[in-house]
Amino acid sequence: MIILKSKREIEKIRRSCLIVAEVLEAVKERVRPGVTTWELDALSEELAAKYGAVPAFKGYHGFPYALCTSINEEIVHGMPSRKRELVEGDIISVDYGILLDGYYGDAAVTVAVGDVSEAARRLCRVTQESLGKAIEKAVPGNRLSDISHAVQAHVEHHGYSVVREFVGHGIGKSLHESPQIPNYGPPGRGVKLKPGMVIAIEPMINEGGPEIEILEDGWTAVTRDRKLSAHYEHTVAITENGPEILTVL
Repeated sequence: MIILKSKREIEKIRRSCLIVAEVLEAVKERVRPGVTTWELDALSEELAAKYGAVPAFKGYHGFPYALCTSINEEIVHGMPSRKRELVEGDIISVDYGILLDGYYGDAAVTVAVGDVSEAARRLCRVTQESLGKAIEKAVPGNRLSDISHAVQAHVEHHGYSVVREFVGHGIGKSLHESPQIPNYGPPGRGVKLKPGMVIAIEPMINEGGPEIEILEDGWTAVTRDRKLSAHYEHTVAITENGPEILTVL
């Protein structure tokens, strides 16, 4: 069941989302060669405490960290480590959510570590563009798969592939609510979008094929061909006036 949110509830989600955006900005500024993913996770925890918020991912289905840190061929759910230092030329996807006053916020961004290859820059740019095109479709009257199709059409036009196993989702009092939002599919399918829906749209795009593997830690998803992957996410409210991105400062 899709839960429509009142304006008051959307404002509460917005407060959570603004903290998520603040923390991700701070994490992005900390990203540089030599920094460990453990340090980034610690920073996100410290800032959540400062804002009186609860890290949403820590303990969720047993995930032990506040921040997901996925490097290069890692797609999502990468686990922070004291031993994992960022290296010049890496790209790192950081996915973060918090709970504040009973409502969740969620966002992700892929960050370049120093000077990265043109291939990495292009993958990140196209993935971020696909998120923007998907958000443009988040208007009342459109169908859910119009969002999905916008992602797939853009990235496949540029020669990339869409991860099928992980999808976007509704968000509110629960971190993951209905509906699920795949990043692929034909347009014009699924439920009609209505004002009051709040959704997290999150394209995960591979440089090579769409196939994935899960590493032995039971969490980290990687590309089977070990080529790069990028991930961007915003929490978006659908309003009568169009989409409103809640996870921007």
